[in-house]
Amino acid sequence: MTPVQQDRRAVLGFLLAIVGLHGALTLSGQWHDWAWPAIAVSFIVLVLICERIGRHVPLRARKIYERTLALGFPALVLAVWEMAGAMELISPVWFPPPSAIGRALWDVTVTYDRFSETSLLGRPWLIPQEFRAGGLAGVGVLLSESHVLATIGRVFAGFLLGAIPGILLGVVMGINQTVRLMLDTTLAAIYVLPKIAIFPVVMLMFADPFGEGPKIVVVALAVFVLMTINTMTGVRTIEPVYLMAGRNYGAGPLQMLRHVILPGALPVIFAGLRIALGTAMIVIISVEFLRAKQGVGFMTYYYWEVLIPEKMYAGLVVVMILGVTLTGLLHWLQRRLMPWKR
Repeated sequence: MTPVQQDRRAVLGFLLAIVGLHGALTLSGQWHDWAWPAIAVSFIVLVLICERIGRHVPLRARKIYERTLALGFPALVLAVWEMAGAMELISPVWFPPPSAIGRALWDVTVTYDRFSETSLLGRPWLIPQEFRAGGLAGVGVLLSESHVLATIGRVFAGFLLGAIPGILLGVVMGINQTVRLMLDTTLAAIYVLPKIAIFPVVMLMFADPFGEGPKIVVVALAVFVLMTINTMTGVRTIEPVYLMAGRNYGAGPLQMLRHVILPGALPVIFAGLRIALGTAMIVIISVEFLRAKQGVGFMTYYYWEVLIPEKMYAGLVVVMILGVTLTGLLHWLQRRLMPWKR
């Protein structure tokens, strides 16, 4: 029997095992009591089935197969979640099904909250009308009510303010041992501090402690420490042969920095940027929980306070969408700056 035939028989056996397990529990009237263990076993068997199938996917269809796994598994989880809510395996009050969360997401998108005078996207469908009535100032007022734009603006400003100096200092620490010895312990001590814990200290630094400044600065501090450590590591892990080649070809300090050190450290730098971006999102959402009247974090916490869990989950979905979108933009930038890694 060939390996292909063996795997086909194995896949068929796994499928029959799943059907037999759920069928036996259903016929015995115990499926509801044993639903979650049965579902867990089914997911494990599904992994085994996908592994058997993946062994024989031709190279030309490999990307389609991998994309199907990447998108199909979350879709399957959502389907199980929906089914579990409908069959009362979980509380639909505290764990609303995906369909209810989708309706809530649509509602917060198209509805203007007159109590907080905010909306999710800033009602972009009214931009033509506001532009005719008040010009760009009217459009700006309209967009200023957006939770999403408020959060993105804080993340973007804090990310730039922290990443650029962090990369520069990381390069210096990677090159110069004296600076590294002076700052390494201090950065290690600051790194382990919960960034949300220093938010009250940051608030004391500003004349308006409830304005945008403290929110942006606490994000910048979190990004700065991460980027400094990652960039320093990237510079120190450059292969010595590249440095020797640059010196042998007569490269000066600036040429070494531009053509050898920065390109050599870029993979680690971008890995740090991805981590720092995720940290920036976590920090700003936490800050918006505590001290904000606008932003996706504020919206999520607000709907928790008023006990509308499906809209709270909708806020979490928006956070995940923002994270995936911003990470995708970072990947695009990485491909542009590192064409040799494509």
